[in-house]
Amino acid sequence: MTAVLCRHFGLSDIQLAEDIASDTFLKASEVWPVTGIPANPQAWLYTVAKNKVKDYFKHKAVFELKVKDNILKELNEKTLPDDIDQRTISDSQLAMLFAICDPIIPIAGQISLALQILCGFSILEVAQALLTNKETIKKRIFRAKTALRDSKFELKELSDSQISARLAAVLKTIYLLFNEGYYAQHENHIIRKELCMEAIRLALLLTAHETTNLPQTNALIALMCYQSSRLDARMDKDGAIVLFEQQDVQQWDSDMIDQGNFYMVQATDTQETSKYHIEAAIAYWHTVVDNQSKWEYILKFYNQLILIEYSPVTALNRAFAYAKMYGTEAGIEETKKLNLIKMSHYFGLLGYLYRDLDQAEAIDNYTKALNLASSLTEQDVYQKQILALQ
Repeated sequence: MTAVLCRHFGLSDIQLAEDIASDTFLKASEVWPVTGIPANPQAWLYTVAKNKVKDYFKHKAVFELKVKDNILKELNEKTLPDDIDQRTISDSQLAMLFAICDPIIPIAGQISLALQILCGFSILEVAQALLTNKETIKKRIFRAKTALRDSKFELKELSDSQISARLAAVLKTIYLLFNEGYYAQHENHIIRKELCMEAIRLALLLTAHETTNLPQTNALIALMCYQSSRLDARMDKDGAIVLFEQQDVQQWDSDMIDQGNFYMVQATDTQETSKYHIEAAIAYWHTVVDNQSKWEYILKFYNQLILIEYSPVTALNRAFAYAKMYGTEAGIEETKKLNLIKMSHYFGLLGYLYRDLDQAEAIDNYTKALNLASSLTEQDVYQKQILALQ
């Protein structure tokens, strides 16, 4: 809604568009419980938002000047499309995404702002996605909004060179959006499928344009398709997480795997290799069943990925692959070298590796993981592991 309002009414103040969007949903929460949900909730929301934009301009002091009548006439003629469809929204979202990824803002600020405005992340979720703290994110977003306002922000058509320069930040935003869905840090949800599907949808839109239909774009789509193929198998009927080795492969979505293969082929028609290519290759091998030699390839790709972009999660995943390749004891030593004592997944991996070697040590590590876990679903996973060992 923020993107659509900025695009169709030429709002240069993103904060204003966000406030109007929030007021609109507040209005719905007050009206719908009384009158019932309207036949077309989306149209209702956009109509209310449009009227709030008009009310805002009517009350601005500038409209008390001589130009008031002319401006109001022009505003009344500028209406949202009669049919607010996914195309209208998607076009506005992509336009806003590229507009936010403006080089006048540091790339960390671009991504933080995009995740908050276009992906609906809270400050905490942005901080978790970017592995930093809330105060840092607040400052980044404030500075980013100030920079856009000072530069007279507007949604306008960008040149091919501008689009190319901003694509890396756009892809990173979509990647983080997908990750938040797949490894959700939300308090009560460890998987948020709607975020995964939204990320894929936005990435697919990029393939419709020659300037953005690049190998790295296709590699990112391939990665997301491979990962999404296992979404249904990652949760049981009670909403509890199912670990990879316990998943029912019959629940894996073969169509999504085929889609991943298709986009992987599109991504490898040049010599370019991005982090998305490597992660997609890792995800592909995870879809291969009954082939123990796959861990040799997976470990090799993790070794490459760590050199391109180190992260604690990547390091832990590499340690898991190392254990699969060289044995449990070697995996434990490799994991302990990381010393990520503030991460629940660190102790969770140690608990997993100690299961068949030292049950007491496994329980101790799972207990530490339980105490650090941020979501109820993740806590439930560790609790079950402890009970099973006891």
